[in-house]
Amino acid sequence: MSDPVASKSGFLCMYMKNHPDTLVAYVKYFGKVEGNVLTAEMSSIDSKGMTLVYKLKSGQSNTSRVSFDPPLSGYEEVKPRLLSMKAEAQEGLGMLKAPQITTFRIPRTSVFTGILLFAYFYFLSPPAPDTTFLSVPVTTVNAFFSPAHAFRNATGLGLSFRTACAIFCTIHGAETLYTWSLCRQYVKGTIVTAAYVGSAMILGYPIWTDLKRRVQQKRIESVMKVE
Repeated sequence: MSDPVASKSGFLCMYMKNHPDTLVAYVKYFGKVEGNVLTAEMSSIDSKGMTLVYKLKSGQSNTSRVSFDPPLSGYEEVKPRLLSMKAEAQEGLGMLKAPQITTFRIPRTSVFTGILLFAYFYFLSPPAPDTTFLSVPVTTVNAFFSPAHAFRNATGLGLSFRTACAIFCTIHGAETLYTWSLCRQYVKGTIVTAAYVGSAMILGYPIWTDLKRRVQQKRIESVMKVE
């Protein structure tokens, strides 16, 4: 199967000749090239990355391969990705202020994650039969958890509640720390930050990925305003 971006490489390289400042920013930030970069050109691009040719003030010329993470799935993703990378490079080089998120939102995918978390604890670590909670009758508790006990008996899969909690806290603890690092850079306001960190502690993945998506949208908006 042909690469949908590589087939348009010639056109994209020609188009990017009108944006030499952007290409220089790519080289310095993503290519981690030190020194005074005078010029830069895009020599090729595909779904996995772009190859940039640059020239230093000393007269030395070289190439730098900048990868796309994740790879582009189609030609329609080229423009928004390049715009987002431009903003990220300019932020990193101190040429542009980092976008600020001032509101909190719960992504729709968090509902699915909540269901998965419930299923995780329900099926893998249900309470032992004849366990009661507060004033709930034992028969009611047994009836509620009978599918979970049947699942454990049929598959042999199961974890103690302590082990299940340890796994959950380890994974979500790491995601919470990552979310906190994103909030320090891009979220404005103690309440909004607390909402993101607290939600990531419970729901994990959909929270920080949606936050990164919002940051990317803000970056593109800021670049479009400048242009």
